[in-house]
Amino acid sequence: MLKSSNKVETNVYEVEISIDAEAFETAVQKAYLKQRKNITVKGFRKGKAPRAFIEKMYGEGIFYEDALEIIYPDAVSDAVKEADLSIVDAPFDLDVTEIGKNGVEMKFKVTVKPDVKLGKYKGLKAVKPSVKVTADEVKAELARMQEQNSRMISVDDRPVQNGDTVVIDFEGFVDGVAFDGGKAENHELVIGSGSFIPGFEDQIIGHKTGEEFDINVTFPEDYQKDLASKDAVFKIKLHEIKFKELPALDDEFVKDVSEFDTLDELKKHIKSDLEEKKKADSDSAFTNDLLEQVANGIEAEIPPVMIEKEAEEMAEEFAYRLQMQGLDLNTYLKYTGMDKDKLLENYKTPAENQVKLKLALEAVVKAENIEATESDLDAEYEKLAKAYNMEVDAVKKAVPPENLAGDIKSQKAIGLIKENAVAEEKAAKKSVKAKDEKPAKKPAAKKDSAKKDNAEKPAKKPAAKKTVKKTEE
Repeated sequence: MLKSSNKVETNVYEVEISIDAEAFETAVQKAYLKQRKNITVKGFRKGKAPRAFIEKMYGEGIFYEDALEIIYPDAVSDAVKEADLSIVDAPFDLDVTEIGKNGVEMKFKVTVKPDVKLGKYKGLKAVKPSVKVTADEVKAELARMQEQNSRMISVDDRPVQNGDTVVIDFEGFVDGVAFDGGKAENHELVIGSGSFIPGFEDQIIGHKTGEEFDINVTFPEDYQKDLASKDAVFKIKLHEIKFKELPALDDEFVKDVSEFDTLDELKKHIKSDLEEKKKADSDSAFTNDLLEQVANGIEAEIPPVMIEKEAEEMAEEFAYRLQMQGLDLNTYLKYTGMDKDKLLENYKTPAENQVKLKLALEAVVKAENIEATESDLDAEYEKLAKAYNMEVDAVKKAVPPENLAGDIKSQKAIGLIKENAVAEEKAAKKSVKAKDEKPAKKPAAKKDSAKKDNAEKPAKKPAAKKTVKKTEE
């Protein structure tokens, strides 16, 4: 039962609660039943000694600590709810002032969400990029499809040209001595890709299949120390020349790679797809801009623990994504030269932004009296059931309605912000064509290079127990 709740410092409350004798006696009995199998009392088989005999031998309070652990979570949760506190971390500074047959008296401190002064959230302005699809963009997508369906053709009736793929053996020498990592066999190299050091690929152009020849290069000044600025000779043997053959861009090609019959139909489909994608990207950019403005407009003294917990959740999500790719976090940290503290530090700024956004949306929900109705919840359950191919009832058992309600309210707040915002359309900047990603270079020719906030759940067991006074029988 809640006795008192008082603010003792910014975002910190001290809560005092009492547990009556009957409730504590029930917890003590549960503790006895749980622990008796480990207790031996002379004259009784192990685990069969009555509670009274155990208490007489070891003391009346033998089960008090375990009983407190049993009753503590619900007692704290009920008190926090009764005090109408929104806590963001486990209770701390626990002080048990009385414990015994008469019950328990204790007090503890909790960190709560800060008071938030909401800034402007209506009438905001943000750019909404143009969703116009150009003929060049459609052409680029067609070219990508051609590239995906190209094939490599071997040739032996002409020398190497720029853009060809060659299969070579090579071995590098400096001052007549072979160096480590400077040798490879049957290595595929795209001429003009810039995968190797300057001058290497250019000197293969003009040679024919079966030729053996030397290439003279100078390593760059910023190369690995033992080779930087040194002249080198690479002995080359050219095994094969291949070039990429693109399919003709005609109706037959369209039939082979799509569900359409003509090139015009495919172009219309590509244009429609690109428009949909641009609409989604444009809306996302518009929304993110607005939410950033709302988040930055609040005034609040945010408890550091909120940011720390958010950063930890982000790190956990990152670790999970690595795991899905067959990696683990420790291996990633090892190869990047980071440790867990550095990783969390990197997440500090985005975590702070996310916390501010959550607080801002909660403030909008409160200001606008936004609610999650039964129909809202039913619709969300239906959506989840469909997404995970589950029965609705199974989803309801797995996801409590209060968890969904918070998300629904936040989405409604976002919708309200967008409805009351002004979209300033501005044509998206022409994207710079990205260079093809370069394949990893061989050692001989490469440069050396180095959730949801569930904090409101109390801890399962007290962080500390300080017994000040034990009541008499």
